[in-house]
Formats: sequence, structure tokens, C-alpha cells
Amino acid sequence: MGIVGAVPIDERAGRPADPVADWACSGVVALTGRADGPPLVPPGRAATVADGLAARFAAITGVRVDGARLLSERAAFTGHGRRGPVSAGGACRLLPTADGWAAVSCARPDDPALLGALVCAQVDEDPWPAVNAWLRGHTGAELAERAALLGVAAGPVRPRDVPPALPEPPATRSPDGLLVVDFSALWAGPLCAHLLGLAGARVVKVETPWRPDGARRGNAGFYRLLHAGHRSVALDPHTAGGRRAMAALVAAADVVIEASRPRALAGFGLDAEAAAAAGTVWVSITAHGRGDDRVGFGDDVAAASGLVARDAGGVPLFCGDAIADPLTGLAAAVLATSAPTGGTGTLWDVSMSDVVAATLDPDGGAPPASPAARPDGDGWVVDTSSGPVPVALPERRHVPGRVPDLGEHTTEVLDELGIPLP
Repeated sequence: MGIVGAVPIDERAGRPADPVADWACSGVVALTGRADGPPLVPPGRAATVADGLAARFAAITGVRVDGARLLSERAAFTGHGRRGPVSAGGACRLLPTADGWAAVSCARPDDPALLGALVCAQVDEDPWPAVNAWLRGHTGAELAERAALLGVAAGPVRPRDVPPALPEPPATRSPDGLLVVDFSALWAGPLCAHLLGLAGARVVKVETPWRPDGARRGNAGFYRLLHAGHRSVALDPHTAGGRRAMAALVAAADVVIEASRPRALAGFGLDAEAAAAAGTVWVSITAHGRGDDRVGFGDDVAAASGLVARDAGGVPLFCGDAIADPLTGLAAAVLATSAPTGGTGTLWDVSMSDVVAATLDPDGGAPPASPAARPDGDGWVVDTSSGPVPVALPERRHVPGRVPDLGEHTTEVLDELGIPLP
């Protein structure tokens, strides 16, 4: 079946999918709404789409995961819950602008200073009062323009009039035995690599000694879930030997995953277009597409793309926990199973904002308030077309294996592939 379009079948009950029921089963509803209010049902069909992507991946690889459940599983490790206009992880906020609402992230150590530059104010470690005041006097378009110039992850909440369609590989192959070179970090790219690894791919994670994956500093259990069983290579692209080794790894790879702006790996001397022309399947995950230099993370991208719940007063609230990341990771894993044809691979331009927007209905004007769950014993239920469905809590998955230390397998991997040590 297509990833988006035809009505998918809900494998939980063997019936046509019900987006509201799929949301309730996903764990995302429990993370959506205000902390002191009922859980809310997000708009659109992201949980249903996630189940469809997982079914597609299973048909290709034989590996079955609960796609909808993947959307909420990080919160099962971190313990984060719903916080309304503040993201579950606390780094992003939905704030009013002069003409609507905007999502603004402050996730990186340098972000308070960047937000101070954005609003032309001196800020301390808490930039939010100054940001809030500035936004009330400026439009979403002004915010987007300044954020793009400064590299701030922020944008107005602006659903698409015509949502895009997700691509689907024309021909596929099993990842079993393939070499996957993973340059990605955080969640979307590592989830893609993790799923390929479950399907038998040989995953090599490549980091630099001076800038390892920032998720290493996050929840250890969740990081282990996504990286257990992979091998770790650390190379310094500031040296000639490190650049040669990186290029040789790419040349040996069947699949390359990147999740940064294209200029990052291009600055290391790596050419995505040339690699794809030589037969590599290159999965490029960005916030808004390879031709757009804007920065974005899972929470601000999802909200800016229109995936927000609404309270009775029309105030937008975050849906789930950085939901654009796992949704994109699932979509990227399906695309990574592409089979090269005629000796030529594929460069997949995977835009997180496009993936989110593809799960939403066309913008129809003022959005209604989101359906709320109702109390039921010690929990909550959502009323659906087929009856009440309990609101599931986020749930952990467990995989065997350990997380390698940074660079633990550098010598082993390079020797195995016949690549000279830098």
C-alpha cells in the first residue's frame, strides 16, 4: 500500500484505521494538553500514518514495530508529561505573535544568546520574557526571517493549504547485510539507523571527537535503545587523514544517513549527489528540505507545520514529545530500503516539516478545539466511532546489546574495510 493515501488497515483489530483510536493507542494523547487538564487528541492522522509506515517496513524487512507507539516512546524513558504550551522536554514554547502563534526552541547552550540577538535585547539564562515581549509586537513572518538569519529554531504556526504527499521507493531491498554509515544525531536519523539495524544492517555511527552526538548527554536508556549493537567510529575531518577515511567510508556504504544541513558534510568534503550517482542510497534528513537552510528540531518543526492541539479558547498546545523526529525516522527507514537501479542510488530529501504536513488535513480556516479524553477509573478514555478507547501511556521497548564508547570501533571498522588509519 502507499504510505499516504489509501485507507490503511489497523492491524490491532483488522479494521479500517480510525485516526482517533490510533492516537489513543499511541501514547501521544497522554502527552498532549495542559498538565492540569485532560489529555487532548491531536489533529490529523500521524499515528495512523506511523502504523502504515511500520507495516510497509515490515513487508520489506520482516521486522515489525508498533509505528504509532514509536511516536511517544522517548517519554517512557524520560518521564516527561504534557505541559500545554511548553514542550514535554521543556526546550520549546508556543508564544503569541502580532498575527498568530509561533514555536520557539531554546535547546542548545548558545540559544539564549541567539534569542537575545533575535529580539535585540540583553538576556540572561532565561530569555523567555524578552522573547515573549518581542513576539507580541512582530509578525510570524518577521520571526521566520530573523530566525533563519541567526540559525534559531523557530517559526510561525502555519498549516499548509495543500499538504504534500510522502514519497515511496519504487523498488526496495532487504537491509540485511548492508553497510549503513550513520552521520546523524539526536532522534530522527538514529531511529532510522536503529530500524535498519533491527533488519540486519551493519550500522556504523560516525562522529567527530570534538562534536559527538548531543543525545549521548541525554537519557542513557533511550540512547541505548537507538544505538545498542551499532559500531562507533570517531574521525576528525579537520585532518587530511580523517577526511580521507570519511570519504572511504561513504564510498563503501550501501546507505548513508545524515541529519544536518547539507553544508555540514559538504564541508567535510563529502558529496551526496556524487555518492548517489555511484549507487549509494543517501537519506538526507533536514528540518525543511535540503534547499532550505533553516534550523529546526522535533517540537518546533511539528508545531510550525500545524501539528498542534487546541484548547477551548483556541490556544495551540504541543502534541506529544518532539513528534516530528520519530515520524520522520520511520519515513526515512522506509526510504532507506530503496533498491538502486541501473547502478544508480537515490538521494532522498527528507524534510521533517513535509513529513508532518503530509499527515494533516488541508487548512480549513479557524481550527476547532481538540477532542478531550474523559476520566475512566484511574485513567482516561477517548470516544471513537467504534466506542471508547483507553488512552495508552508511553511504553518502553527493550533491545539487547550495549552502547559503544565514542570511537570504540574505529580501528576495527577501518581495517575491515581496508581503509588506512588516519
